[in-house]
Amino acid sequence: MRFQELFDAFGKMKVGVIGDVMLDTYMWGHVDRISPEAPVPIVALDKKEYRIGGAGNVALNLCSLGARTSVISFTGGDDDGKHLIQMFGQHGIDTKYILESKDRVTTNKMRIISRNQQMMRLDSEISRDLSAVEEDRIIDAATAYITRESPAVVIFEDYNKGVLTEKVIRTLIPICKEHGVITTVDPKRKNFFSYKDVDIFKPNLKEAKEALNIIDDGVNQSLLDRIHAELVTILGHRISFITLSEKGAYYSDSTTTKIIPSHLRSIADVSGAGDTVIAVASMVYAVTKDIAMMAEAANIAGGLVCEEVGTAAVNREKLLRECERLL
Repeated sequence: MRFQELFDAFGKMKVGVIGDVMLDTYMWGHVDRISPEAPVPIVALDKKEYRIGGAGNVALNLCSLGARTSVISFTGGDDDGKHLIQMFGQHGIDTKYILESKDRVTTNKMRIISRNQQMMRLDSEISRDLSAVEEDRIIDAATAYITRESPAVVIFEDYNKGVLTEKVIRTLIPICKEHGVITTVDPKRKNFFSYKDVDIFKPNLKEAKEALNIIDDGVNQSLLDRIHAELVTILGHRISFITLSEKGAYYSDSTTTKIIPSHLRSIADVSGAGDTVIAVASMVYAVTKDIAMMAEAANIAGGLVCEEVGTAAVNREKLLRECERLL
């Protein structure tokens, strides 16, 4: 398949994202002096910017590539939640399946930046698991989405903020399989081993080592094949796709296994790179079923967004040109 044909196919896809959405607030300023009240810099605010973060950034990347994207999640009954819903709508992301909880707050990560360097981050959030009633609500919403919309892929985007509980995960994966929906996962430690029988399991290397209690500091084919084998024994998934930071990425479906190197980039900020990687990997695999193509394209996309400061979605045309040039 030519890359232009592949990217054109993205526009015909429906993709759902279930997980922890959040608002990213960036406060840009400059420092001229130290506070007389404490030995800390005084940041004079120049501008404030809001961006879609967490699982929402995965949705933003999908939308940027042309997919018809829906988000299944919870927000708090607060101004941050309303602002986030409004921003989703501005980008054409479907919000029908986003629920509101009066017992939670919308996660807001507030970053203070000066001279393109992050000086501090303030987090407003509630990270406890959903209540039993809320679990049933989101399961019902996700089931309704799957049966009504017949998406090609559902992405589970876990940020350990309580939306993806063990019950939610273990209920929805079989429902996706029953309806022929591809399942892909960007896991976190708490429910790392709850994502059984998914199609693509995408941790980073640090997460995989910690989950399996592996202390080996190396990055080599033998170690990664061992990690894949141990994960498959526990999870029974089809494909391991493990990101290796500046060293690239690894993929395996037990018959094909490979480390692919990263492409030289001018790195400004790694925030949100994993969101881009899972979005691109999910879409490429859904269209092609080619795990090498999936891994290569997602690896390029992750590098491209690292050139931007802050959370950013991949640029469709730039990714297309890079895929044509490098692959």
